[in-house]
Amino acid sequence: MPRFNRKGVTKILFADTIAAASYLPTATELTGATDYTKQIAAVEGFALENQEIETPDMDSTFVSKIPGDDQASDSSLTFYEDDTSDTLETDLAKGTTGFVIICRKGKAPSAKGMDVYPVRVASNSAEITADNEAAKLMVKFSITDRPLANATVPTGP
Repeated sequence: MPRFNRKGVTKILFADTIAAASYLPTATELTGATDYTKQIAAVEGFALENQEIETPDMDSTFVSKIPGDDQASDSSLTFYEDDTSDTLETDLAKGTTGFVIICRKGKAPSAKGMDVYPVRVASNSAEITADNEAAKLMVKFSITDRPLANATVPTGP
């Protein structure tokens, strides 16, 4: 099985709107989304987690489990901060709604592995440090609905 490094392949975008109730963007919506890939220093979360339910019984000392409710993990993108522009601060201001689109295997038409997360920006905060590192801005997202997982990047207009 071929392997790859996400850096240089995976693309992370933000779309203000996606018309389809399934959250599958059209090629036009994907093209119109803002590509933040080059500005991202770190990614956290953007995954579904299951809250398993324990189901012990009197017949065994083993505690079995069954799947329970799904929920999204705490999710954030950490960006390199721009010292001349406040685009990130305004475009991803607290309360902004939209869609984080992660094209895990690239953004080429027909590529597999596109995930779309409906989100609301929970916070947008500068990370202040005296360490010898680039200035960063962390944007935390609340995932507001079940995401579309492992879709194919759309083709056509």
